[in-house]
Amino acid sequence: MTTKTINNVLILLIIILSLIASIYGFFSNYIVFENKTIQTVNGEIVTLYGKGLYYNDSVSMVPQARAQDLVTLIIGIPLLVISLVFSNRNSLKGKLLLTGTVGYFLYTYTSYSFLVTYNKFFLLYVALMSLSLFCFIFNITSTEFKNIENHFKTNFPKKYIGIFTIIVGVFICFLWLGLIISSMDKIPSVLEHYTTLVIQALDLGIIAPVSIFSGILLLSNKSLGYLLSPVIIIKGATLVLAVSMMAIFMIISGVNVSIIEIIMFPLIALLCIINVFIIIKNVK
Repeated sequence: MTTKTINNVLILLIIILSLIASIYGFFSNYIVFENKTIQTVNGEIVTLYGKGLYYNDSVSMVPQARAQDLVTLIIGIPLLVISLVFSNRNSLKGKLLLTGTVGYFLYTYTSYSFLVTYNKFFLLYVALMSLSLFCFIFNITSTEFKNIENHFKTNFPKKYIGIFTIIVGVFICFLWLGLIISSMDKIPSVLEHYTTLVIQALDLGIIAPVSIFSGILLLSNKSLGYLLSPVIIIKGATLVLAVSMMAIFMIISGVNVSIIEIIMFPLIALLCIINVFIIIKNVK
């Protein structure tokens, strides 16, 4: 079995399983269980959603999960298919786009595996997390990044892209550290009935450091920076689009949304999308 075949099989499995997860997750709202309130171990009262796949999740969490499902369905999966087609043609643009998109699926279903309250799709989330992890490793290691800078045009704005990725990483750090530090002597209200801050752990432990590190490498004209920066920006574009959609769904559902979520995340999403086009345009 060739490496291309292995990659195609992995991507196909991700597409099929994520289609099942996202379609059912978004459209199962008609299945009504019981809308109830519970008291957490921290003494707070949390209202559970009571409908669909996410019936045991909170009313503020479910709009975010359903928004993520919608973005996966209408953006993530089509982008995965398109990038795979171009990647199979040995296009560096396609390979970068594919690796970044797989990164989105890895982040999404890792967060589902550890954050969403246990439901009948748990094994599906774990399978998607595992498939995405191996697929991401496979794609990023199979991309020849030695002298990859030679595949970019001479007028590629590496300084701008490098500074942008560093700023995004620093912004993530300040955003979540502000939340955590201000709640050092108490349980953060955003925790609700969940056990720990999964998204914040992923962002502070992986996303922010990789973003800052890739920007520094790009500014230093290191080959690895030319690989990591496009991947983190492509992954960021899809993910921040999902976060922006989450804010819209939360507003519709009557959940309080901060000004940062309303303004900053859509702005970052727009900048990431613009930067994706800049990167793709400057690959020879």
